[in-house]
This record gives sequence, C-alpha cells and structure tokens, in this order.
Amino acid sequence: MVDFALSDEHRDVREAVRQFITKEVMPYESEVLLNEREGRPSLEPGVLKELQDKARKYGYWGINTPEEYGGLAAGPVMAAIIASEAGRTFVPFRFGGSADNILYAGNDAQKQEYLIPTIEGERRSCFAITEPGAGSDARNIRTRAVRDGDDWVINGEKIFITNGNEADFVMVFAVTDPEKGANGGVTCFLVDRAMGWTSTPIPTMGEWGPAALNFDNVRVPHDHILGEEGHGFDLAMSWIGQGRYMIPAGALGAAERMLEMAIEHANNRVSMGHPIADYQFIQGHIADSAVELEAARWLTLNAAWQVEQGRDARHASSIAKLYGTQMANKVVDRVLQIHGGMGYTKELPLERWYRELRLLRIFEGTDEIQRRTIARNLLKGHVKVGASLA
Repeated sequence: MVDFALSDEHRDVREAVRQFITKEVMPYESEVLLNEREGRPSLEPGVLKELQDKARKYGYWGINTPEEYGGLAAGPVMAAIIASEAGRTFVPFRFGGSADNILYAGNDAQKQEYLIPTIEGERRSCFAITEPGAGSDARNIRTRAVRDGDDWVINGEKIFITNGNEADFVMVFAVTDPEKGANGGVTCFLVDRAMGWTSTPIPTMGEWGPAALNFDNVRVPHDHILGEEGHGFDLAMSWIGQGRYMIPAGALGAAERMLEMAIEHANNRVSMGHPIADYQFIQGHIADSAVELEAARWLTLNAAWQVEQGRDARHASSIAKLYGTQMANKVVDRVLQIHGGMGYTKELPLERWYRELRLLRIFEGTDEIQRRTIARNLLKGHVKVGASLA
C-alpha cells in the first residue's frame, strides 16, 4: 500500500508555520485592505522586513538555501508545504534568506558581491529575460551585448520584470553571438543599477508591480558574466523550471483559506428562512472546490517529491501549475459568488484575491504553454501515460 501521509516533521513544520502566519502576519490584513482602498502601498518595506526578522528568530530563514549559506536546505516538499501556509494570507509577505538559484553558478568573487548579500537581504535582484517580442518564446530575445575590450555594451529592453523597480542589480540575458542564437549565443550578465540601466513601473490590476528595463549602451565588465559565455539560455531555463511547482503551492493556501471562508459564510448567512448551506447550488460550489483543492494539493506535492528524488520533474511541474492555478481561480470565483454582493466589495479580501490569482495563469509559463509542454511530451514519447506512478 502506498503511504501518502506527510511525515511527522512535515506536519510539525506546517503547524508551526501556520501559527506564525496566523499570529504575526494575518493581523496586518485589515491594514493592507485599508491601504489599498486609499491608494497606498500594501505595507511599508520596513514592516515586511520586521516580519522576516521575526521569522528568522523562529528559524524560518532560507527555506531552500544550502546550510553552508545559513539556510535550512529544507527540500522541495517542505518548501511547498511552507509556501502553501504562507499563501493563506494576502499580506505580501515572503520568508527571507533566499536568492535566485542561478546565482550559485557564480564564481567566488560574484558570490561575495551578489549571492551572499542577496541571501542576507542587503541586496535585491531581478531576473530579466522577457522582452516585448519574447515572452513565452524566450529563444526570440533581441537584447544585444557587444564585446568592447574588457567590457560588454548592452542595448535592449526587458518587460514585466518582477522586482525590476526595487532591484539594485539584474541578471540580464543578452545575445552575444547572433549566429548561434539560443544554442550557444546567449549570455547572462550581472549588471548593477549603477552601471546605467533604468526601470519604469508597469501598472497592473493586482499587487504585482513589474517593470520595464531599458539598457542604452550600458557597459558591463567581462568578469560580470554569470556562468559561461554563450550558455545563458541554459541558465535561464534552469531558473524558470526549477521551482514551477511552487506557484500552485502558494495557490493552495489561498484556496484553502477561501474555502474555509465560504463554509463559515454558508453556515451563517440566512436566506428565505434557511442557512444558504442548505441549498444544493451552494453545496455544489463547496464540494467542487474541495475536490479540486485536494487534487491540486497532491499534484503539487508529487511534483515537489519528484524534484526531491532527483527526477526530471518538468512534466509533473507543468501539470501541477496548469491544474493548480486554474483551481485557485475557480475557487475564488465560487467563493465570491457565495458571498454575493459583499464578495465584490473591497471590504472583504475576495476581490483582491480574484485579481491576484489571475496572474498565476500567465506568468512563469501561461496555461497555453503548459498545455503545449504536456501534450508535446506525450505525443513525442518523452513521457508515457501513467509514468508518474513508476
């Protein structure tokens, strides 16, 4: 018999993290909603930094950061569980002590200048590959880097860059050999903001505030190449693919919290002399949400487990992202419907979640890209039906 139970350690950490989120983070929810209604940032950076410092005292720092850099090295399954618990609140809080995985590809000097300060929260990075004509098709990037003595001169534009407005350095991908293209002709550069690139905010319908980055004859020393010259595309794909399962992991927590809200409201809201929980349509919304939530949970944990076992988990991660993010969007729609007019107001967090969760079906690979990946793997025989059970 297959044992699907979480380990005692997994359950203990899940409960401890839930207590931290409930006690330390959720009390800021009313402030976040008020700030949004009045056009202010959700929370000041100092408040979020204080929360990260508190979490560090509890031992939650660098969830997947190697121990040699002061992290927990908790592993993918534990990281997914923790992300799910953090997702139970809409407060824009994230545990600290981590850095983009490709920064570990740097040499010793680069690790001292970029990796370690990023882990400690002293520096902030952003990852820039998306361009106006190269979103999901990352092979089509046009930003150029031309060698000039001991420097490279970068020209081009990147868009929808997370943390692009706040970062003090960027990992930017540029074409260094047009004839080779993605296969040997793209290089990743570590570029400080002080070197001359600029950012412009892109307004969105949710909390996510990406940026457009402009590189106009930005000079970068040759020793700021991350990894090997010409091998940037491989680095980019390792960044994009390494944690795709973490996106539905966060959505699980949000969906779970909203379903709890729906159950409570259905039991307490009386219409035509009965709690609305007595009505079949309401029961259907709750039942469908519960079934899809559980399915998404196990798809996500399966993908994380495959990563932890050292398997190629790209197919499983695509399945988890496609299903999990769609699940969260269906759940928030149903829960908002159950709450009626109040669900549509800014007095409750549902309309905020409605906007925030919609992003998950777009970034880190759209629904359409995930479907393409899944179908291609099956049609070309890269993955066999039922292979996840092998």
